Amino acid sequence: MCVIIIKQKADIISEETLENSARINPHGLGITYLDTFETSYHKSTEYEILLTPRPFIAHFRYATVGKVGLSNTHPFICGAQKDELLMQNGTIKGLGTKEKCDSKVLAENLGDMPRKDWKAELEQHDSRFVTINTATKTFQIYNRNDYTKKDGVWYSKPNVLESNLVAVYGTLKRGYNNYSRFLRKSRFVGGGETQTKYPLIIDGLPYLLSAEGVGHNVDVDVFKVTDASLLELDLLEGHPKWYQRREVPINMSDGSILTCWVYFNDSDDVRGREYHKSYSQTPIRKVSLAPYLYEPECRQEELWADDTDESSPFCIECYNDLVKDELSHQTFTCIGCGSSFTDTEVLNSNFNF
Repeated sequence: MCVIIIKQKADIISEETLENSARINPHGLGITYLDTFETSYHKSTEYEILLTPRPFIAHFRYATVGKVGLSNTHPFICGAQKDELLMQNGTIKGLGTKEKCDSKVLAENLGDMPRKDWKAELEQHDSRFVTINTATKTFQIYNRNDYTKKDGVWYSKPNVLESNLVAVYGTLKRGYNNYSRFLRKSRFVGGGETQTKYPLIIDGLPYLLSAEGVGHNVDVDVFKVTDASLLELDLLEGHPKWYQRREVPINMSDGSILTCWVYFNDSDDVRGREYHKSYSQTPIRKVSLAPYLYEPECRQEELWADDTDESSPFCIECYNDLVKDELSHQTFTCIGCGSSFTDTEVLNSNFNF
């Protein structure tokens, strides 16, 4: 999880990319500006501060080890070597505690090592790193081949660079059984229907035939996904041998028209079959809320939101993650649509917990 963004030129990164970074990694933002090598720490929701021509290295955190708060927001001082800072994208198994993230422990350990040994130490791990020296005003990228470079900017993960529109009509719709695995971290654009009528067949599982003008204007959910996510969907659907991915116009519920990828399966004959307008399924999610209930011993000023993982509570409106309000600790807020829910509402059977 997490993402490191390295921007060395005066170009401004798109607000969409920064918003994606914050939405996918909601647990803290650290910035080192490369013109002054000053560092500041923020909530991920303050991503608009990066809409600047100033060069910077930024880290958006998604918590996997250690509590969520300012104390675990990157970059970290490397022990006794006060001029050295560390950012990490990845997790080192066995390192870190309930209170302290693995990256912070690693930074402390680096401070006890000779500087010449850092490269070998860092590049043995399946993570992406950046070290920053505020005295010499230099930085170093580790495991560079695992980064993605686009428009002169380095990204430690490409999942913030969403550029493909996909319209789904079956088990990939919000809250359905394949949504959690394949689209939960992608941006939900909205609902709509195919501009052209197609025959949607439901035979245990749904599939869409490409016979235009037959059937209905099929209901879809539209997502914006990365190239990597699109490849995962292709593998899931067996494109191009089993399903074929084609671009078709979608009439969105807000009145706009988008051209989206849709998966068709022409292995069946349209004749003599029942055609459906929509596929529905009871949203499936089994979670334990125990880790998300208020713990009085936690210090409010150190908590920005509770840890979110694959079993986190989800929003019944849009199926994105819910995070605990950092002030009251008695309400949950959706990181997708912004809806708020009380503890009681989250525990309610409407959420299918």
